Amino acid sequence: MRGAVVYRIDVVNANLEYFAELLTRDHFSLARACFLIAQDEYPEVEPESWMPRLMHMAEVVRSRCPADAFAEQKVVALNHYLFQELGLRGNTEDYYDPRNSYLNEVLERKLGIPITLSIIYIEIGRQLGLRLHGLSFPGHFLVKLKLNRGNLILDPFAGGEPQSERDLRARLKPVLRDSAADRLEHYLAPASSRDIIARLLRNLKRIYLERGQYDKALTVMQRMPLVVPESAEELRDRGLIYAELDCFRAAQGDLENYLRRRPDAPDAMEMHAKLVELKSASARLN
Repeated sequence: MRGAVVYRIDVVNANLEYFAELLTRDHFSLARACFLIAQDEYPEVEPESWMPRLMHMAEVVRSRCPADAFAEQKVVALNHYLFQELGLRGNTEDYYDPRNSYLNEVLERKLGIPITLSIIYIEIGRQLGLRLHGLSFPGHFLVKLKLNRGNLILDPFAGGEPQSERDLRARLKPVLRDSAADRLEHYLAPASSRDIIARLLRNLKRIYLERGQYDKALTVMQRMPLVVPESAEELRDRGLIYAELDCFRAAQGDLENYLRRRPDAPDAMEMHAKLVELKSASARLN
């Protein structure tokens, strides 16, 4: 049994090392990063087995487009294939099911949330030569297609439906002050690949925390410092989860690191008090 545990730790560490190396590349595959994340919940998932599936999907769409097809024609073909033929759709019935955030499950169940459906859309569309970028739009992830004469905003959660300026402003109003909605262009800047992966991980983190599944939340949070090393808040959050799981020394290390980086944080006094508790709890174990 001990040997099995050591083997599992080695596998996890190798996964994180590969994940960290992938993130250093200028243009890394979003799908490949997502399949590595999926290994946390589905150890049998191998990116090398799943990536050809996406390539095949792109080939199917390419075979249906004229050699000189315009970007808009490719979008029509892509939408028809993904959302009508394959039946990919947004999971409106159980939006917060964690399976919606794992790309292997999305492809198998044909159910996802805006960000995972967008990642599939971007991965396949880019293979078709479409200049697609993710948009970390407040409350609802979207995709932007760059055209020579402007941009087209698409919603893969709604079958790739184009979004008008009026649609976008309407989306902003429920989640932002009305005055902020006037600055629409601010929210149409392309998200970096790291930003997209960070948003996906934060979705999973929130879902597991709300379910009280702290062990799974912690597994997700182990990746966050690799994706957003500048975020001290992620260290704080991980430290608090370590504390929930009675990993007192690990919790202490993260919170001390957080306070070193954010000595004037609004919650600094609260975190100092938490450290006193952790040191006391750790001392009782010795």
